[in-house]
Parts: sequence; C-alpha cells; structure tokens
Amino acid sequence: MTKPATVSLTKAAPTVSLDKHGVTSGLIKVNLNWTSPQAAARRAGGEARGGLLGRIRASLRSAAARTVDLDLGCMIRCTDGSKTVVQALGNAFGAVDRFPYVALDSDDRTGARETGENLVINLDHQAEFQKLLLFVYIYEGSGDFHGLDAVVTLTSDRGDRFRVVLDDCPPQAHACAIALIKRQKGELVIGREVRWFTPADGPGVQDVISRAYRLGMKWTPGRK
Repeated sequence: MTKPATVSLTKAAPTVSLDKHGVTSGLIKVNLNWTSPQAAARRAGGEARGGLLGRIRASLRSAAARTVDLDLGCMIRCTDGSKTVVQALGNAFGAVDRFPYVALDSDDRTGARETGENLVINLDHQAEFQKLLLFVYIYEGSGDFHGLDAVVTLTSDRGDRFRVVLDDCPPQAHACAIALIKRQKGELVIGREVRWFTPADGPGVQDVISRAYRLGMKWTPGRK
C-alpha cells in the first residue's frame, strides 16, 4: 500500500490522480475553511490594545467586520445522464449511502466553526460519477473573497490530503469553481480550477457555473 499523500494543487501542478495514490474506494471528505472577517477583527483588536491609537484601530476594524457565510457545494453529473447538486440552499444536503452518494454535513454560517463545512463523497460508487464539480459562493456578508483565506482540503479515509488554496481573487468575485473530479484516461483525477465568477457574469451563480461547465442543469430559486 502506498504511503498517504499530501499534495497541494497549484497553477503549476493542477491535477492529481487518485488512482496513482491508491484512493479508489471509501469516503473522501472535502473541507472548506475560511477566516471570518469578524473573528479576524476581534483578534486584531486584541493585539492592538493599549493606547488611544490602538483603541481607534480596533474600533475601525470592528466597524468594518461582518459575518460572512460561504456555502460549499457539489454539482454532480452521472454516467446515466442524471444531474443533481448538493448544497445548503434548498436543503439539498444529499446522502452518502444512496443517490447521489455525496452529502454535506452542515451549514457553517459564520466561518467560526473550527471544522468548517464538509462534503463527503462515497468513492465506492465512483463508477456512477461522470463529473463532480466542487464550488463555493458567498451567500451573504461580503463583497468578494478578499481576506477570507479560504482553503479547500480533500482527505481520504487513510489520510491522503489534497489541498486547494482559493487565491488570486479578482474584485467582486462572489463565487468560485474549486475543482473538477472526473475520469481521465481510465483514472479518477482531481483538477484544480479556481475559476472565479463575478456579478458581471450574470444572475444566479449556480446557473452561471453550471453553464460554464456545460453540466446542463436547470435551476429554480431556493432558500435556507
């Protein structure tokens, strides 16, 4: 058995084969973690205590702070042509032991939850997957991803870790296609995307992302 891997997917090295690392079955957890500006401001305020200037800086940071709600999701296209999405919006949390074999564990609305948001993908049913597109968007609380330090880590049952940093965010970017998992030359491959979307791309961010990747999904308004 190969040793558990730790791989960062970057612009220079954007893909990794799960098969080559022996990750062909079991569960793989997709974790989204980010820094809440509110929490960052509290920490900065604590560091700045002492003196009038420090109190002024802390006050300004606190005024600028806001809770940010990022939502992690997965668009799924199956080999039989069926399509679905797993996300908090519309309470589409999915399931691991039945279709779509992908599930979201919870909805972290602040970024303060230590474990962030997590999706679980059941690779025992990988033959049923044609494409899995991991994505994230700002549900509320921020104009873009600047300063959020968002990181997505995929971890296998045995400890293999595949990391994607959501960097180079353009102004007003409110959504990101993180990574695409698909079969390529007979192997299951994770490909870094980090493709950003802004309001200029059009309304309905899930629809915009779906069309960009030609997933052929139809969307209706949802809420959570």
